[in-house]
Amino acid sequence: MRNDVSISNKMDWITVVIYLSIMFLGWLNIYAAVYDPEANNSLFHFTTDFGQMPLQMKQFLFMAASLLIILAILIVDMRFYETFAYIIFGATMFLLLLVPFIGKEVGGNRAWLGIGSFGVQPSEFAKFVTALAVAKFIGSVGFRMDNLRNQMILFIMIGVPMMLILLQKDTGTTLVFTVFALVFFREGMSPFLIVAGVASAFIFVLALLVENEIYLYVGVGIMLLITIFAGKKKFKRIAILTAGAIIIIGVIGSVDYVITDVLKPHQQNRIKALINPDSDPLGYGWNVTQSKIAIGSGGFMGKGFLKGTQTKFDFVPEQSTDFIFCTIGEEQGWVGSVVVITLFVTLLLRVTFLAERQKNRFARAYGYSVACIFFFHFAVNIGMTVGLFPVIGIPLPFFSYGGSSLWGFTILLFILLKLDAHRGQVLERL
Repeated sequence: MRNDVSISNKMDWITVVIYLSIMFLGWLNIYAAVYDPEANNSLFHFTTDFGQMPLQMKQFLFMAASLLIILAILIVDMRFYETFAYIIFGATMFLLLLVPFIGKEVGGNRAWLGIGSFGVQPSEFAKFVTALAVAKFIGSVGFRMDNLRNQMILFIMIGVPMMLILLQKDTGTTLVFTVFALVFFREGMSPFLIVAGVASAFIFVLALLVENEIYLYVGVGIMLLITIFAGKKKFKRIAILTAGAIIIIGVIGSVDYVITDVLKPHQQNRIKALINPDSDPLGYGWNVTQSKIAIGSGGFMGKGFLKGTQTKFDFVPEQSTDFIFCTIGEEQGWVGSVVVITLFVTLLLRVTFLAERQKNRFARAYGYSVACIFFFHFAVNIGMTVGLFPVIGIPLPFFSYGGSSLWGFTILLFILLKLDAHRGQVLERL
């Protein structure tokens, strides 16, 4: 018989406290972002002058629902998540398939399913669902990461939700699934693919910045010659390096085609804003420029809670969702920004620690999936507010306004906490 384990005794309360702290600070900043000094609505004001519920109250209800979701996760048997991972994955993919046909269009994207004013975004739930499916496959008996067939299945698993979400014109969420490559690397996949991907992205950006591409071609040729003659002149080595050089040259040569013929006008503008936002500060550079102004205007200590001007007068776009970090920077300054960043970094380190101490591959792979997804959202969201990444519509976990986002991240985290609480009951699976 299995001994019952008290969740309260086994729960990682450090992570829970960090989660509650980030969610509470997010709620306060959502209120600050939408606060109207003339209306003077309180934090718990249920209706605006127009008879609508303010965003901070909607978020409060989302937070209350999150607590119910957490309770359900903790009540359900831990074996449920691994046993039914593929079924949940398939059901969610079916919902993603329906979205382009019967979904609601919000902000130019058809990414919501719902009735009336209530809607959910299936793509937010696809993250934890994909993490479960990937973890189950990695944790299966006899699994070997160096098997090409297994690698292909894993990339198909993350490729299916990417394609379905891309049909919703949600490029930002699509890119989130690329971080599963880090999970594969942790579980034994060769780092070549990751290195090649990062190198290609770096060269692509470099080609955008360099006006005359001939310098890049010359540089690639010089590095190729140095690498060949610096080591042993083996045919295999030369063949691999030559193939790599051809790929690099292809990446450089494809930049103009991708920018002008593949990307849509709004996506082209995001790239232009990343490279040189000052060239059109009133056009495509507006979002990034105003974001940096808001954060910079906060100085060391900030202007004070509810005293921000850039956000209050709507200079910063999407200030309660994608650009919520601007409110922190303006009202709480450098000090407040460091506190928030520290909380997120602590959460990432804690999740990584939890993942590493798991006793089977399913829980460990799932834990690293959680860490990688959180890291992507954290790094890209803050990076795009300060001009380090293009604006791709990525929410800050537990901070940005939105029920689907909050619930999706909550489920993602607390399934890991549930698995961790029962790790003593799990036999290591070799």
